[in-house]
Amino acid sequence: MPVPSAPRPLDGVVVVDFSTLLPGPLASLMLAEAGARVIKIERPGGEDMRRHGPMMGEGVAAVSAWWGMLNRGKEVVTIDLKAPDAFDRLAPLLARADVVIEQFRPGVMERLGFGYERLAALNPRLVHCSISGFGQSGPLAPLAGHDLDYQAVTGSLSIGRNAPGEPQMPGLLAADIAGGSFPAVINILLALLLREKTGRGTTIDVAMTDAMFTFSFFAQAQGAVEGRFPAPGEPVFVGSLPRYSLYRTGDDRLLAVGALEEKFWQAFCDLIDLPKALRRDHATPAETRAAVAAAVAARTHAEWGAVLAGTDFCVMPVASLSEALADPHFVARGLFDRRVDLGAGREIPACVVPIAPGFRDPAPVVAAPGEGDLAAILADLGA
Repeated sequence: MPVPSAPRPLDGVVVVDFSTLLPGPLASLMLAEAGARVIKIERPGGEDMRRHGPMMGEGVAAVSAWWGMLNRGKEVVTIDLKAPDAFDRLAPLLARADVVIEQFRPGVMERLGFGYERLAALNPRLVHCSISGFGQSGPLAPLAGHDLDYQAVTGSLSIGRNAPGEPQMPGLLAADIAGGSFPAVINILLALLLREKTGRGTTIDVAMTDAMFTFSFFAQAQGAVEGRFPAPGEPVFVGSLPRYSLYRTGDDRLLAVGALEEKFWQAFCDLIDLPKALRRDHATPAETRAAVAAAVAARTHAEWGAVLAGTDFCVMPVASLSEALADPHFVARGLFDRRVDLGAGREIPACVVPIAPGFRDPAPVVAAPGEGDLAAILADLGA
């Protein structure tokens, strides 16, 4: 692997990644960005993400853009984990590894012969991280699920406001990323830090559903104090007050009014010339909302952009993704400078990850992984 010119926090750390699809691969991508050497283990024919998302190229040469974005900078080794010699072939790599990430249902790694007890006996310093929907224990542990299911079972979907008869799908993969990838990275880093003090590794049980309860702490506090939980649409941040809500513009786009603080709310009210009697939106929510909606609908999305330019009271036009990607602020921060090389002259933007630029390899283009040679990798690692 190429060595960057400046040291990175995880230089020298070896990660063996058995995970597929999104949560685990995104976690190992963040570790790779910070300098870890990630060897991704895939079954013959490749993991499922290779067949999802927009494809670049035709036929057998086609490459999934999603897979390429999530796995840039890694090395791939293909091996059938069900083969009788699979553990023996990977044992030298696992003995040298610092971190193992897996994303199977509970019990699968044990049945394949790669359970934590066996790995820890081979390598006591190993940090082992399991990512699953419901965790390694509990009545729901064996069940399959996806992001929507994890948000459903934890009550997360019940808090937002939905129009009657129009269920609202969440726009973000919160359980997969905020409940899976991010906790995995945080806890892996904590485990590596603890290993420096104890000399021993550990196993980490990341349940995507566990972290979803963090998002509803405000509702849990209300339940503990008042003996009841908020009804759908009741919390301020999901739009119960006119001062913190979404409104349609004259061209059927959206304006985000997030003027929670009184000074911001009054400044916005001045801008739209809202009558004094309607500014106490706690007292007159329906009337105030109707008046604000009418004022917002009087201008187009572009006109609101022009009117709000230079203001500072937490009211902003809702950007499309294409507009956000071209926004001079985000461009100036260098969020989109890096690209992924999918081979054959095909490049796509790199997945933006929250690793500080100073901790990353500054190379502007990083290759999606080709097929790696296990023997060569072991020789390079001295394993």
